[in-house]
Amino acid sequence: MARILVVEDQVKLLRTLEQGLREEGYEVLTADNAEAGYSLAATKSVDAVILDWMLPGRDGVAVLRELRAAGLEMPVLMLTARDQVRDRVIGLDAGADDYLVKPFDFAELLARLRALLRRKTDQRPVVLRADDLEVDLLTRRVLRGGEEIDLSRREFELLEYLLRRRNRTVTREELARELWKEPAILTNVIDVTVKQLRKKIERPDSRPLITTIRGVGYALRDDSEASE
Repeated sequence: MARILVVEDQVKLLRTLEQGLREEGYEVLTADNAEAGYSLAATKSVDAVILDWMLPGRDGVAVLRELRAAGLEMPVLMLTARDQVRDRVIGLDAGADDYLVKPFDFAELLARLRALLRRKTDQRPVVLRADDLEVDLLTRRVLRGGEEIDLSRREFELLEYLLRRRNRTVTREELARELWKEPAILTNVIDVTVKQLRKKIERPDSRPLITTIRGVGYALRDDSEASE
C-alpha cells in the first residue's frame, strides 16, 4: 500500500488523518511543522503528501516550492482554510496537484488522494535514463551505450532506486530501510552490492555514474539533467 506523508500543525487533525489513513490501509508518516515535513519528504520514499498551507515558521507553499525545486515530483494535496480563487492559483502555481478547503469531509480527501495516486501510477516512467545508461522497467533491460548489461534482481532494484533519485544523496540507512527492508542490515552488504553494480555499469571511457558520498552513502550523477 502507498506511503503518505501528512504535514499538519493542528495536532488533533493530524492524529485524525493519521488514524483514518491507517485504517484505509495506507502507511503514514507525520510532521507538525514545515522543517520536519520537508525533511521527511526529501529523505523518505513517499507516494503522496498531504500538506497544510498554514504551518509555523515557513508556510506550506514555501515547503512545496522547495520540494519542486529539489526535483521531488510526488503528488501533493494542499489543505487550507483559504477559499479564494487567487489562493488556489498560488497553491497550484507553486506545484500542488490538488487543493482541499477546510473543513472537509474525510471521504472526499480519500477520493482525491486515490485520484492523485492513480495519476502518479499512470505517469510513472517505464524507461529511466542517465547519460548513456537506459533502464527499461517493463522488460528489465539495462543498456549503456547500446550495450546490454545483465544485472541480478537486487542490482536492478538498486539501480532503479538510485536512478529515481538521481543527483540526490541516498544514505546507506535509507537503502537498508527502503530497499532491503531491513534497517539493521550491515552496511557492508550494501557496499558490496554497490561495488558489484558499478563493475557492471561503469565504463573506463566514460565518467563514473555512481559517486560515493564519504561517510553517508551514494549518489547517481546525471550531468545532462543537472545542466537543464
